Formats: sequence, structure tokens, C-alpha cells
Amino acid sequence: MSEPRAWIAGPEEAAAVAALLIAFRDWYGRDDPPDATFHAGVERLIARDDTDYVLAAAGGGEPGGVCQLRYRYGLWMAADDCWLEDLFVRDEDRRKGLGEALIAKAVERARERGCGRVELDVSQSNRSAWRLYERMGFSPGYKPPAPNVLMGLRLR
Repeated sequence: MSEPRAWIAGPEEAAAVAALLIAFRDWYGRDDPPDATFHAGVERLIARDDTDYVLAAAGGGEPGGVCQLRYRYGLWMAADDCWLEDLFVRDEDRRKGLGEALIAKAVERARERGCGRVELDVSQSNRSAWRLYERMGFSPGYKPPAPNVLMGLRLR
């Protein structure tokens, strides 16, 4: 089996990105947001300079994995922060190295952009994802400059 490859998706690959994100939604057993919302959202974001999508494929095949990278300037690091989110690999493409390829490309891209850190969140119940992130150098004990807890406010 040949090595997996990962690359930054171009605008012409928006449909492939959206299809994988829809598969991620379905994997979670959800039906919302609707497919059209994913397609419109990816079209909007892929054209922006504060967002990248990474695609991965096993060998020369079609994309079987995706993740989203969002960038914003952080005062505490005096550099952009990279937020890695929505990493997903289709069931049929798991155990082929796509997850590692996606993360490696995400870290490489964050370095290219001069980011001071890459952050993500992971479900406590998703132990296989935890192990993957730890293998790739992420630490569950990682603490930003102050002891923080990821919090949110749902507006809709």
C-alpha cells in the first residue's frame, strides 16, 4: 500500500470537502445542518484567507479524510493561533494513515503561516482520537498561558 497524501484543498475541491463534512455529520447520527448549508458554508470559507481545509487520500485514491483549520491573531502568543477542527476519516479509509497525514499537514501549514500554536478539542469518550493526537505531539495536559476551560454560548 502506498503512503497516504494530504494537501490543502483548493476552491475547486469544495464539493469534496463538503461531502466529507456531511459524512462526518451523518457519522454522528445527525441530520442537521442540511447538506446545502454545508456546501454553502464550505464555498464561503474555502475562499477566505483565515481558513484552510486539508484533504487526505490513501495512495492515488479519492479524498477519504478532511480537517478544517481556522486562524486568528492571538495577543498572548503575538502570532496567529491555528484551531484544528472537524477532523474526519471515512470508515472505509481508517487504519490507512489518513488521520496522521491530516494532522501532519495541518501542523506543517500552521508553521508555514507562522502560527504560535495549534489547538483542538476532542471528546473525552473518543479514546482512539486522543491516542492519535498524543502520537502526533498534542498533550491533554497542555495549558494555554492561563488555566482555561473550553466554554461556549450557543446563539441559535
